[in-house]
Amino acid sequence: MNARLFRDAYGVPHVRAESLLELAEAQGRVTARDRGDQIQVEHWRAQGTLAEHIGRDGVAWDRFARSARIADTARRASEALDPDDRAWVSAYVDGVNAVLPEARWPEWAPLGILHVTHLLFSDLPSLLWREHVRRALGDAFVDVFHADTATGSGSNAWALHGSRTSTGAPLLAGDPHRTIGIPAVYQQIRLACPGVDVVGLAFPGVPGVPHFGHAEKVAWGITNAAAHHVDVFRERLRRTESGEVQAYGPAGWEAVASGEEVIAVRDDDPVAAGWIETPRGLVVAGPGLGPGFGPERPGYEVLAYSARFPARATSDLGTAALRPLLQARSAEEVAAAFGRWVDPVNRVLTADQDGKVLSLTAGRVPETGATARRRSRDGWEAGVEKVAWRRLPPSRPIHDCAVDANERPEDPALRLGHAYSPPHRARRIRTLLDELLDGRGALDVEDMHDIHRDTLSSSAGGLLHHLPAPGDTAVSARAHELAARLRGWDGRMDAASVEAAAFAAWRSALVGRLADLPALAVLHAPHEMGPVLDPWFDVRARIADGLGVLLAADGPAGPLGIDRAAVARDALEDAAARDGGEAWGDRHRLEPQRVLAGVPGAAFARLPRTGLSGDTDTVRSTATIPGVSDVCSRGSVARWIWDLSDRSRSRWGVPFGAAGDPASPHSLDQHEHWLDARTVPIATGWDALTEEHLP
Repeated sequence: MNARLFRDAYGVPHVRAESLLELAEAQGRVTARDRGDQIQVEHWRAQGTLAEHIGRDGVAWDRFARSARIADTARRASEALDPDDRAWVSAYVDGVNAVLPEARWPEWAPLGILHVTHLLFSDLPSLLWREHVRRALGDAFVDVFHADTATGSGSNAWALHGSRTSTGAPLLAGDPHRTIGIPAVYQQIRLACPGVDVVGLAFPGVPGVPHFGHAEKVAWGITNAAAHHVDVFRERLRRTESGEVQAYGPAGWEAVASGEEVIAVRDDDPVAAGWIETPRGLVVAGPGLGPGFGPERPGYEVLAYSARFPARATSDLGTAALRPLLQARSAEEVAAAFGRWVDPVNRVLTADQDGKVLSLTAGRVPETGATARRRSRDGWEAGVEKVAWRRLPPSRPIHDCAVDANERPEDPALRLGHAYSPPHRARRIRTLLDELLDGRGALDVEDMHDIHRDTLSSSAGGLLHHLPAPGDTAVSARAHELAARLRGWDGRMDAASVEAAAFAAWRSALVGRLADLPALAVLHAPHEMGPVLDPWFDVRARIADGLGVLLAADGPAGPLGIDRAAVARDALEDAAARDGGEAWGDRHRLEPQRVLAGVPGAAFARLPRTGLSGDTDTVRSTATIPGVSDVCSRGSVARWIWDLSDRSRSRWGVPFGAAGDPASPHSLDQHEHWLDARTVPIATGWDALTEEHLP
């Protein structure tokens, strides 16, 4: 093998090979070396064999993975690849297996990791939550918990045309928001061979650079489009005397595909698992499904929910987009590559050295109408088994600035979903860009840090309107003093701010008071959708999402009879009673998901206990769940700034560091930069790198 491995000052791998296939194998090798334990955990999750390695804590996920047929979908998609793409993925797998022979990855393994990474990035959990609300409160209240008017988090990306930059070349920047894991979600890497030279953020275990990359002449970045792309159906299921599973479809009762499997559990007895696939989709949730995942008694009918995942329906995970992305040389070629993307649906910003900046939407969207976006459909409804895929609008040129932050698009043709993130972050980024341009005339890479680190809470003002009036005699003097402080607060969620902490305490108390209202008590009933979906059914978290709607005077929550003034007053008293003058950073700390939790022998880096600036709806995303916890486990999992005038001027960064091994000096050497919402330089000169043996 002629590929060579180099490292920069932050331990980021720079891989150089003589062909694209050799490069894929080398990427597999270095990923197995740097992130071996991490990619094995993701492979177990895709296979539904997590419990075999970590014990009972993995059973719930394994049952879901089997019911969602993650591994089987990846196999199908792998078999459907064209020969060149299949050979490229296979070369990556060969690289992994060369370094981790005990892994014995099958050819489809990277596609399984790609699928497992995105499966719950769909609108499936929210559709099932809305079904829970519909059953508990009635259809009229399904939209009470809309994210559009809440404080929900998301991702940021923005683009500047060359006419707005100091170099005359475009700038792209942003930060994806996900669960913050250690090791980091994204892998910083450089991939080079004749015709390819890309720096970017890869998914460990997946070849190429799917989401964020800079290929010298062209660069790209994505945000989630919040589109509806997974149809959900109510299914009536029963089992015959012979054991056959049937579903009630448009033509009546019909036999459906099903299977029963066994999950091995480390240090415990094996457990039963199963799967059911109707002509509408895979059954993934529902009351009455027994241990074998189906109706347990013959003749006994149960209600369940199936999901039509685009990847399953088309045997396509969008893998065909990855190789052309590496080879793209213009914004149009990036757009063409993303034309092969499937799931989830993303908004893409791309720019090239010729000055072209494009905005587009990529992915596969079913043409099933507004009702299907809002809630599940009946599996026995005529026509539900047919699906057509929507033709997405063509890319549009950007001649000034563009911002994507998961908000509801202004263009109706791009409104492909039901609920979006609030417009706060998008508006704030546009305001910051305008202010910077007004003050400086043209912007540079360093100016992007002013946007990344912004901590202004754009939603706080709307909540502060609900504070009791200064003359309200039902409010204690201590609560009035707190209200006065909040009215004088600058709205910034800075770690050192005492007022930010007081605001967060009042906001959490609002959530708690609403969650305890008798009118919402029925939401606390078991949802029966399965433990993997528990985070999406946390009533306090959902109330936090819908706080603005629940407190609105004329919104859909009106018929619930909420006394908004009393809730705000009582919550203020709660916050005032607990106010000890602490700063926001005293309570707002990072608690990342430990990816290797439960894996025998796993080691973990010791993180400094540092207070965080930012919050859920600030541009500097360090999300909390008001009413549940002020700690941060979700937020910016990377920051990137792509300069099309000169790639060496570009910047990037991840929480913690590039290395997955906690003993490495590069496991935490970017963390201080991340805490300060800054980035590190990208090394591009090969002579400035240190060569290392490629395993």
